[in-house]
Amino acid sequence: DYKTKDTDILAAFRVTPQPGVPPEEAGAAVAAESSTGTWTTVWTDGLTSLDRYKGRCYHIDPVPGEDNQYIAYVAYPLDLFEEGSVTNMFTSIVGNVFGFKALRALRLEDLRIPTCYTKTFQGPPHGIQVERDKLNKYGRPLLGCTIKPKLGYPQKT
Repeated sequence: DYKTKDTDILAAFRVTPQPGVPPEEAGAAVAAESSTGTWTTVWTDGLTSLDRYKGRCYHIDPVPGEDNQYIAYVAYPLDLFEEGSVTNMFTSIVGNVFGFKALRALRLEDLRIPTCYTKTFQGPPHGIQVERDKLNKYGRPLLGCTIKPKLGYPQKT
């Protein structure tokens, strides 16, 4: 019943739940684990209402032609993230959730970032073209990470 806001970061995850886990539960688990949820009781939970900060799975669609695969749509409030920090945003949304036991497989399919948040990112000091020229890399994304097979990238590739 959650209505998304113009200021929410919206993510679409392809979810394959473990046998016996309903898709709604898997979607809710992704939203919780990638925002304020934790597997243990934390004494500070009683100090602040986490409702303002939690991710919410607001819709789930089955993937056509795929058994037991769903697209879980998750909304994250901007208050959850540090302004100007791409690192904070990505580690919050995808940093820990991919090893979650309730899921057989998980892949981030889409991420929508509101303009008001993207305006807080400073970006490279000289612009993307200068960065590409320095690296001599064109026609592909520039990544600063390790691609691991457990994230859905085949080992052979």
